[in-house]
Amino acid sequence: MTDLRNIANYDYSLEKIFPDAEDFLPLLGTDYVELYVGNAKQAAHFYKTAFGFQSLAYAGLETGLKDRTSYVVQQDKIRLVLTTPLQSDNPISDHIKKHGDGVKVIALWVEDAAKAFEETTKRGAEPFMQPTVESDEFGEVVRSGIHTYGDTVHIFVERKNYGGVFLPNFERWESVYNPTPIGLKYIDHMVGNVELGKMNHWAKFYKDVMGFANLITFDDKDISTKYTALMSKVMTNGNGRIKFPINEPAEGLKKSQIEEYLDFYEGAGCQHIAVATDDIIHTVSELRSRGVEFLHVPGTYYDSVLERVGEIDENLLKLKELGIMVDRDDEGYLLQIFTRPVEDRPTLFFEIIQRKGAQSFGKGNFKALFESIEAEQERRGTL
Repeated sequence: MTDLRNIANYDYSLEKIFPDAEDFLPLLGTDYVELYVGNAKQAAHFYKTAFGFQSLAYAGLETGLKDRTSYVVQQDKIRLVLTTPLQSDNPISDHIKKHGDGVKVIALWVEDAAKAFEETTKRGAEPFMQPTVESDEFGEVVRSGIHTYGDTVHIFVERKNYGGVFLPNFERWESVYNPTPIGLKYIDHMVGNVELGKMNHWAKFYKDVMGFANLITFDDKDISTKYTALMSKVMTNGNGRIKFPINEPAEGLKKSQIEEYLDFYEGAGCQHIAVATDDIIHTVSELRSRGVEFLHVPGTYYDSVLERVGEIDENLLKLKELGIMVDRDDEGYLLQIFTRPVEDRPTLFFEIIQRKGAQSFGKGNFKALFESIEAEQERRGTL
Protein backbone atom coordinates (compact mmCIF):
# COMPACT_ATOMS: atom_id res chain seq x y z
CA MET A 1 0.00 0.00 0.00
CA THR A 2 1.00 3.64 -0.48
CA ASP A 3 3.03 5.15 2.37
CA LEU A 4 0.45 7.79 3.21
CA ARG A 5 2.65 9.83 5.53
CA ASN A 6 5.20 10.16 2.76
CA ILE A 7 2.82 11.99 0.44
CA ALA A 8 1.94 14.80 2.83
CA ASN A 9 3.45 18.20 2.15
CA TYR A 10 4.38 18.63 5.75
CA ASP A 11 7.21 18.11 8.20
CA TYR A 12 5.41 16.70 11.22
CA SER A 13 8.13 17.99 13.58
CA LEU A 14 6.93 21.53 12.77
CA GLU A 15 3.26 20.88 13.51
CA LYS A 16 1.44 23.71 15.23
CA ILE A 17 -2.30 23.63 15.88
CA PHE A 18 -4.41 26.70 15.04
CA PRO A 19 -7.49 26.56 17.30
CA ASP A 20 -9.31 29.34 15.42
CA ALA A 21 -9.67 26.99 12.44
CA GLU A 22 -12.46 24.42 12.18
CA ASP A 23 -10.71 21.33 10.87
CA PHE A 24 -13.91 19.61 9.78
CA LEU A 25 -12.47 18.12 6.57
CA PRO A 26 -9.68 17.48 7.82
CA LEU A 27 -6.79 18.12 5.43
CA LEU A 28 -3.79 15.84 5.87
CA GLY A 29 -1.41 17.50 3.41
CA THR A 30 -0.89 18.45 -0.21
CA ASP A 31 -1.31 15.36 -2.39
CA TYR A 32 -0.07 16.88 -5.66
CA VAL A 33 0.01 20.08 -7.70
CA GLU A 34 -1.02 19.84 -11.34
CA LEU A 35 0.20 22.33 -13.90
CA TYR A 36 -1.33 22.65 -17.35
CA VAL A 37 1.59 23.18 -19.73
CA GLY A 38 2.21 23.47 -23.46
CA ASN A 39 4.59 20.49 -23.61
CA ALA A 40 4.56 18.12 -20.63
CA LYS A 41 7.48 16.03 -21.86
CA GLN A 42 9.75 19.07 -22.03
CA ALA A 43 8.39 20.56 -18.78
CA ALA A 44 9.13 17.30 -16.97
CA HIS A 45 12.68 17.37 -18.32
CA PHE A 46 13.07 20.94 -17.01
CA TYR A 47 11.85 20.15 -13.50
CA LYS A 48 14.08 17.07 -13.37
CA THR A 49 17.16 18.85 -14.70
CA ALA A 50 16.83 22.19 -12.93
CA PHE A 51 15.02 21.28 -9.69
CA GLY A 52 16.14 17.69 -9.12
CA PHE A 53 12.75 15.99 -9.40
CA GLN A 54 12.61 12.27 -10.19
CA SER A 55 10.45 10.38 -12.67
CA LEU A 56 7.43 8.79 -10.97
CA ALA A 57 4.43 8.10 -13.20
CA TYR A 58 2.98 8.60 -16.67
CA ALA A 59 -0.44 8.56 -18.29
CA GLY A 60 -1.22 9.08 -21.96
CA LEU A 61 -2.22 7.28 -25.14
CA GLU A 62 -0.34 4.17 -24.02
CA THR A 63 -2.40 3.96 -20.82
CA GLY A 64 -5.76 4.66 -22.45
CA LEU A 65 -5.98 8.45 -22.19
CA LYS A 66 -7.13 10.02 -25.46
CA ASP A 67 -7.24 13.74 -24.64
CA ARG A 68 -4.11 14.45 -22.57
CA THR A 69 -0.69 13.31 -21.45
CA SER A 70 0.56 13.65 -17.87
CA TYR A 71 4.03 13.17 -16.43
CA VAL A 72 4.40 12.99 -12.64
CA VAL A 73 7.68 13.96 -10.99
CA GLN A 74 8.50 13.71 -7.30
CA GLN A 75 11.07 14.94 -4.81
CA ASP A 76 10.62 13.78 -1.22
CA LYS A 77 7.01 14.81 -0.36
CA ILE A 78 6.47 17.09 -3.38
CA ARG A 79 4.63 15.76 -6.43
CA LEU A 80 4.12 17.80 -9.59
CA VAL A 81 1.79 16.62 -12.34
CA LEU A 82 2.56 18.17 -15.73
CA THR A 83 -0.36 17.84 -18.15
CA THR A 84 -0.63 18.68 -21.85
CA PRO A 85 -3.70 18.40 -24.15
CA LEU A 86 -3.53 16.23 -27.25
CA GLN A 87 -5.98 18.29 -29.31
CA SER A 88 -6.73 21.99 -29.66
CA ASP A 89 -10.46 21.41 -28.99
CA ASN A 90 -9.87 20.74 -25.30
CA PRO A 91 -10.51 22.68 -22.07
CA ILE A 92 -6.83 22.21 -21.18
CA SER A 93 -5.89 23.93 -24.45
CA ASP A 94 -8.24 26.79 -23.60
CA HIS A 95 -6.62 27.13 -20.17
CA ILE A 96 -3.11 27.27 -21.65
CA LYS A 97 -4.16 29.72 -24.39
CA LYS A 98 -5.52 32.11 -21.76
CA HIS A 99 -3.06 31.68 -18.88
CA GLY A 100 0.06 30.13 -20.34
CA ASP A 101 1.68 27.38 -18.28
CA GLY A 102 0.26 27.52 -14.77
CA VAL A 103 -1.22 25.75 -11.77
CA LYS A 104 -4.66 24.30 -12.39
CA VAL A 105 -5.07 21.84 -9.49
CA ILE A 106 -3.99 22.09 -5.87
CA ALA A 107 -4.85 18.57 -4.70
CA LEU A 108 -5.42 18.01 -0.99
CA TRP A 109 -5.03 14.68 0.77
CA VAL A 110 -8.10 13.73 2.86
CA GLU A 111 -9.47 10.69 4.67
CA ASP A 112 -12.87 10.93 2.97
CA ALA A 113 -13.19 12.69 -0.40
CA ALA A 114 -16.98 12.35 -0.53
CA LYS A 115 -17.35 13.92 2.91
CA ALA A 116 -14.91 16.72 1.98
CA PHE A 117 -17.03 17.46 -1.10
CA GLU A 118 -20.26 17.40 0.91
CA GLU A 119 -18.90 19.65 3.68
CA THR A 120 -17.47 22.28 1.31
CA THR A 121 -20.34 22.40 -1.18
CA LYS A 122 -22.98 22.72 1.53
CA ARG A 123 -21.00 25.72 2.81
CA GLY A 124 -21.14 27.37 -0.61
CA ALA A 125 -18.30 25.94 -2.74
CA GLU A 126 -18.99 25.57 -6.46
CA PRO A 127 -18.62 21.90 -7.48
CA PHE A 128 -15.87 21.03 -9.94
CA MET A 129 -15.81 17.22 -9.69
CA GLN A 130 -18.43 15.01 -8.08
CA PRO A 131 -17.03 12.25 -5.83
CA THR A 132 -15.64 9.69 -8.27
CA VAL A 133 -14.20 6.24 -7.58
CA GLU A 134 -11.22 5.38 -9.80
CA SER A 135 -9.82 1.86 -9.65
CA ASP A 136 -7.32 -0.53 -11.16
CA GLU A 137 -5.51 -3.68 -10.04
CA PHE A 138 -3.84 -1.77 -7.19
CA GLY A 139 -7.07 -0.66 -5.51
CA GLU A 140 -9.17 2.45 -5.65
CA VAL A 141 -8.87 6.20 -5.18
CA VAL A 142 -11.80 8.52 -4.52
CA ARG A 143 -11.50 12.08 -5.80
CA SER A 144 -13.80 15.11 -5.70
CA GLY A 145 -13.25 18.79 -6.36
CA ILE A 146 -14.37 22.40 -5.93
CA HIS A 147 -13.62 25.69 -7.64
CA THR A 148 -11.58 28.42 -5.95
CA TYR A 149 -10.06 31.72 -7.20
CA GLY A 150 -9.80 32.18 -10.97
CA ASP A 151 -9.68 28.89 -12.84
CA THR A 152 -7.83 27.16 -9.99
CA VAL A 153 -9.47 24.15 -8.37
CA HIS A 154 -8.97 22.00 -5.28
CA ILE A 155 -9.18 18.24 -5.76
CA PHE A 156 -9.76 16.15 -2.61
CA VAL A 157 -7.87 12.86 -2.83
CA GLU A 158 -8.69 9.80 -0.71
CA ARG A 159 -6.14 7.06 -1.29
CA LYS A 160 -6.27 4.88 1.82
CA ASN A 161 -7.36 1.89 -0.31
CA TYR A 162 -4.75 2.31 -3.03
CA GLY A 163 -1.27 0.86 -3.43
CA GLY A 164 -0.32 1.96 -6.95
CA VAL A 165 2.42 4.32 -8.05
CA PHE A 166 0.19 7.44 -8.21
CA LEU A 167 -3.41 7.19 -9.39
CA PRO A 168 -5.37 4.49 -11.25
CA ASN A 169 -4.43 4.18 -14.91
CA PHE A 170 -1.02 5.77 -14.39
CA GLU A 171 1.97 3.53 -14.98
CA ARG A 172 5.40 3.82 -13.41
CA TRP A 173 7.61 6.11 -15.48
CA GLU A 174 10.92 4.34 -15.83
CA SER A 175 13.73 6.69 -16.87
CA VAL A 176 17.50 6.33 -16.85
CA TYR A 177 17.76 10.12 -16.57
CA ASN A 178 17.15 11.19 -12.99
CA PRO A 179 19.50 13.99 -11.90
CA THR A 180 20.41 14.09 -8.23
CA PRO A 181 17.74 15.63 -5.93
CA ILE A 182 18.67 19.00 -4.45
CA GLY A 183 17.11 18.68 -1.00
CA LEU A 184 13.55 19.92 -1.57
CA LYS A 185 11.31 18.39 1.14
CA TYR A 186 7.69 19.53 1.02
CA ILE A 187 5.42 22.40 -0.01
CA ASP A 188 5.50 25.07 2.69
CA HIS A 189 2.78 27.29 1.24
CA MET A 190 1.19 28.34 -2.05
CA VAL A 191 0.28 31.96 -2.83
CA GLY A 192 -2.81 33.06 -4.76
CA ASN A 193 -3.02 36.42 -6.52
CA VAL A 194 -6.55 37.81 -6.81
CA GLU A 195 -8.10 40.95 -8.22
CA LEU A 196 -8.37 44.28 -6.39
CA GLY A 197 -11.08 44.04 -3.72
CA LYS A 198 -11.18 40.21 -3.79
CA MET A 199 -8.72 39.34 -1.00
CA ASN A 200 -11.33 39.49 1.75
CA HIS A 201 -13.78 37.56 -0.42
CA TRP A 202 -11.37 34.64 -0.83
CA ALA A 203 -10.14 34.80 2.75
CA LYS A 204 -13.77 34.48 3.79
CA PHE A 205 -14.17 31.57 1.34
CA TYR A 206 -11.34 29.65 3.01
CA LYS A 207 -12.75 30.47 6.45
CA ASP A 208 -16.39 29.67 5.78
CA VAL A 209 -16.10 26.91 3.17
CA MET A 210 -12.94 25.10 4.26
CA GLY A 211 -12.68 25.98 7.95
CA PHE A 212 -9.39 27.89 7.69
CA ALA A 213 -8.21 30.59 10.08
CA ASN A 214 -6.51 33.89 9.28
CA LEU A 215 -2.96 33.32 10.49
CA ILE A 216 -1.64 36.81 9.71
CA THR A 217 -2.61 39.90 7.70
CA PHE A 218 -0.23 42.24 5.88
CA ASP A 219 -1.49 45.63 4.70
CA ASP A 220 0.02 48.14 2.29
CA LYS A 221 2.14 49.60 5.10
CA ASP A 222 3.79 46.21 5.62
CA ILE A 223 4.28 45.39 1.94
CA SER A 224 5.19 48.52 0.02
CA THR A 225 7.97 50.47 -1.61
CA LYS A 226 8.18 53.95 -3.03
CA TYR A 227 6.23 52.83 -6.07
CA THR A 228 4.05 49.79 -5.38
CA ALA A 229 2.17 47.97 -2.65
CA LEU A 230 0.02 44.94 -2.00
CA MET A 231 -2.08 43.43 0.76
CA SER A 232 -2.14 39.81 1.89
CA LYS A 233 -4.01 37.49 4.23
CA VAL A 234 -2.43 34.17 5.14
CA MET A 235 -5.02 31.44 5.63
CA THR A 236 -4.22 28.15 7.37
CA ASN A 237 -6.08 24.96 8.14
CA GLY A 238 -6.37 23.71 11.69
CA ASN A 239 -3.32 21.44 11.80
CA GLY A 240 -1.15 24.03 10.04
CA ARG A 241 -0.19 21.73 7.18
CA ILE A 242 -1.87 23.85 4.48
CA LYS A 243 -1.16 27.58 4.19
CA PHE A 244 -2.54 29.80 1.45
CA PRO A 245 -1.54 33.48 1.44
CA ILE A 246 -4.03 35.48 -0.65
CA ASN A 247 -2.64 38.65 -2.28
CA GLU A 248 -4.37 41.59 -3.89
CA PRO A 249 -2.89 44.81 -5.31
CA ALA A 250 -2.97 48.06 -3.38
CA GLU A 251 -2.86 51.63 -4.61
CA GLY A 252 0.64 52.75 -5.65
CA LEU A 253 2.41 55.14 -7.97
CA LYS A 254 3.19 52.36 -10.45
CA LYS A 255 1.92 48.91 -11.44
CA SER A 256 2.53 46.34 -8.70
CA GLN A 257 3.78 42.79 -9.18
CA ILE A 258 0.23 41.57 -8.47
CA GLU A 259 -1.21 43.70 -11.26
CA GLU A 260 1.53 42.51 -13.62
CA TYR A 261 0.67 38.90 -12.75
CA LEU A 262 -3.07 39.45 -13.25
CA ASP A 263 -2.42 41.12 -16.62
CA PHE A 264 -0.23 38.35 -18.00
CA TYR A 265 -2.03 35.41 -16.39
CA GLU A 266 -5.29 37.04 -17.46
CA GLY A 267 -6.96 36.54 -14.13
CA ALA A 268 -6.45 35.26 -10.62
CA GLY A 269 -4.19 32.28 -10.05
CA CYS A 270 -1.34 30.70 -8.14
CA GLN A 271 1.58 33.15 -8.08
CA HIS A 272 4.23 31.02 -6.43
CA ILE A 273 4.96 27.71 -4.78
CA ALA A 274 7.15 27.83 -1.67
CA VAL A 275 9.17 24.64 -1.25
CA ALA A 276 11.08 23.79 1.93
CA THR A 277 14.62 22.56 2.37
CA ASP A 278 16.77 21.64 5.37
CA ASP A 279 19.90 23.12 3.77
CA ILE A 280 19.14 26.20 1.71
CA ILE A 281 22.78 26.91 0.91
CA HIS A 282 23.17 23.49 -0.71
CA THR A 283 19.81 23.68 -2.46
CA VAL A 284 20.33 27.16 -3.91
CA SER A 285 23.90 26.39 -4.93
CA GLU A 286 22.62 23.36 -6.85
CA LEU A 287 19.79 25.34 -8.44
CA ARG A 288 22.19 28.03 -9.62
CA SER A 289 24.57 25.46 -11.07
CA ARG A 290 21.63 23.98 -13.02
CA GLY A 291 20.61 27.30 -14.54
CA VAL A 292 17.79 28.47 -12.26
CA GLU A 293 17.78 32.26 -12.01
CA PHE A 294 16.93 34.18 -8.84
CA LEU A 295 15.90 37.72 -8.00
CA HIS A 296 18.85 39.97 -7.25
CA VAL A 297 19.11 41.18 -3.65
CA PRO A 298 21.08 44.45 -3.24
CA GLY A 299 24.40 43.91 -1.46
CA THR A 300 23.54 46.67 0.98
CA TYR A 301 20.79 44.42 2.36
CA TYR A 302 23.46 42.42 4.16
CA ASP A 303 25.14 45.44 5.79
CA SER A 304 22.57 45.55 8.58
CA VAL A 305 20.73 42.23 8.41
CA LEU A 306 22.41 40.76 11.51
CA GLU A 307 21.48 43.84 13.53
CA ARG A 308 17.87 43.07 12.65
CA VAL A 309 17.79 39.26 12.99
CA GLY A 310 20.55 38.57 15.53
CA GLU A 311 22.85 35.57 15.54
CA ILE A 312 22.39 32.89 12.88
CA ASP A 313 24.14 29.59 12.18
CA GLU A 314 24.96 30.32 8.54
CA ASN A 315 27.93 32.21 7.08
CA LEU A 316 26.63 35.65 6.11
CA LEU A 317 29.12 36.02 3.26
CA LYS A 318 27.82 32.80 1.73
CA LEU A 319 24.23 34.00 2.06
CA LYS A 320 25.21 37.28 0.38
CA GLU A 321 26.98 35.43 -2.43
CA LEU A 322 23.84 33.40 -3.13
CA GLY A 323 21.31 36.19 -2.46
CA ILE A 324 19.54 34.36 0.39
CA MET A 325 17.55 36.60 2.74
CA VAL A 326 17.01 36.15 6.51
CA ASP A 327 14.19 37.12 8.85
CA ARG A 328 13.28 36.36 12.45
CA ASP A 329 10.08 36.08 14.49
CA ASP A 330 9.37 35.13 18.11
CA GLU A 331 9.91 31.43 17.40
CA GLY A 332 13.14 31.50 15.44
CA TYR A 333 14.39 32.57 12.04
CA LEU A 334 13.97 31.63 8.40
CA LEU A 335 16.00 31.85 5.23
CA GLN A 336 14.36 32.43 1.85
CA ILE A 337 15.02 33.23 -1.79
CA PHE A 338 12.79 33.67 -4.84
CA THR A 339 13.35 32.52 -8.40
CA ARG A 340 12.59 34.61 -11.40
CA PRO A 341 9.47 33.44 -13.29
CA VAL A 342 10.04 29.92 -14.60
CA GLU A 343 8.34 30.63 -17.92
CA ASP A 344 8.16 33.48 -20.44
CA ARG A 345 5.05 35.10 -19.02
CA PRO A 346 6.01 36.87 -15.76
CA THR A 347 3.66 34.72 -13.69
CA LEU A 348 4.59 31.55 -11.81
CA PHE A 349 7.78 31.41 -9.73
CA PHE A 350 9.17 29.41 -6.80
CA GLU A 351 10.30 30.33 -3.31
CA ILE A 352 12.97 28.26 -1.56
CA ILE A 353 12.57 28.45 2.22
CA GLN A 354 14.32 26.97 5.24
CA ARG A 355 12.63 27.39 8.60
CA LYS A 356 14.72 27.32 11.74
CA GLY A 357 11.84 27.73 14.15
CA ALA A 358 10.16 30.70 12.48
CA GLN A 359 6.52 30.28 11.46
CA SER A 360 6.23 33.65 9.70
CA PHE A 361 6.71 34.67 6.05
CA GLY A 362 9.68 37.03 5.98
CA LYS A 363 8.01 40.37 6.70
CA GLY A 364 11.40 41.97 7.35
CA ASN A 365 12.46 41.07 3.80
CA PHE A 366 9.45 42.52 2.01
CA LYS A 367 11.00 45.87 1.13
CA ALA A 368 14.21 44.37 -0.32
CA LEU A 369 12.22 41.68 -2.12
CA PHE A 370 9.77 44.10 -3.67
CA GLU A 371 12.51 46.45 -4.79
CA SER A 372 14.12 43.47 -6.53
CA ILE A 373 10.82 42.60 -8.20
CA GLU A 374 10.34 46.21 -9.29
CA ALA A 375 13.78 46.18 -10.88
CA GLU A 376 12.72 43.14 -12.89
CA GLN A 377 9.43 44.83 -13.85
CA GLU A 378 11.32 47.90 -15.01
CA ARG A 379 13.50 45.76 -17.26
CA ARG A 380 10.33 44.21 -18.72
CA GLY A 381 8.69 47.61 -19.16
CA THR A 382 5.72 46.68 -16.99
CA LEU A 383 6.33 48.76 -13.83
